[in-house]
Amino acid sequence: MREQQFISENDPSWKKVEAHLAGNTKMNADDLANAYVGITEDLAFARSTYPGSSLIEYLNNLAARFHNSIYRHKEKPQPFSRFWTVDLPLVMHGAFPAMRLSLLVFLISVVIGGFSSWQNPAFVRQILSDEYVDVTEENIRKGDPLAIYKSESQTNMFMGIGINNVRVALLAFAVGLLSSFVTAFILISNGIMVGCFLYYFVSKGLGWIAFTTIFLHGALELSCIVIAGAAGIIIGNSWLFPGTYPRITALVMQARRGLSIMVGITPVIVVAAMLESFLTRHYQSLYDVSRIFVILISFAFIIGYFVIYPKMVVNQLKEKV
Repeated sequence: MREQQFISENDPSWKKVEAHLAGNTKMNADDLANAYVGITEDLAFARSTYPGSSLIEYLNNLAARFHNSIYRHKEKPQPFSRFWTVDLPLVMHGAFPAMRLSLLVFLISVVIGGFSSWQNPAFVRQILSDEYVDVTEENIRKGDPLAIYKSESQTNMFMGIGINNVRVALLAFAVGLLSSFVTAFILISNGIMVGCFLYYFVSKGLGWIAFTTIFLHGALELSCIVIAGAAGIIIGNSWLFPGTYPRITALVMQARRGLSIMVGITPVIVVAAMLESFLTRHYQSLYDVSRIFVILISFAFIIGYFVIYPKMVVNQLKEKV
């Protein structure tokens, strides 16, 4: 895109921010959050596309004024801490519609997996594989239904699970380049698998132990898949529905947001792998209250940091700007 075209398309939003900073107009919380993220993205795009342009200086100054207005009463945070305390929460706030869609697709798929297994017991073997079902049935006869979590050493299991979980999350995000519908397919396949897994153990009278065991790590792991799915939907919709931006510009902008989300969930994926490798295998020695406590803490973190905290940051931004 030529520089003049980029300026003409984005200048109205920059002028709107300038007017707000000058106190001439007021923006609501959502507009402020979008403006904050948008300016930083426009600055990054300008730096990479129009090196040496005076536009970079203008956007850098506008972004600095935005930052100064936010942090005028306290020391400005360093880039690393700012990413986790401001930048990522604002990106997550803008991703709420995609997150709701991703969660809806996943939950419907879980129901489909469970219902299909109820209607046709052979469906479980089709999804989970004959080998998995045969091994699990043997474990049930031995009185250790989830012994599969003890099949490897803790360290090897952690490495394997961690790599696999990151791969699944990255896949859900990356296929968004093809289409958000492909990301939806990844969510559907994972949701159906979870539904089959839960129904299988419910049918064996082991629903409670299965649920409270898988969600020791699954609360974080499955949440990250849903969030990664939201990132994939964002990047897929960027070129399907680019709005007023050229498709490549919209794709670049939303890809940056998606990458920020993926960076944000990576540590959570690692923690989920640690729980699965070092804690889940000891499910039989854990009291029900202990398992429920871990599950509730995990969901509380996901909801607190990825849903509630972004809203708090946006409200704080509204008060300070």
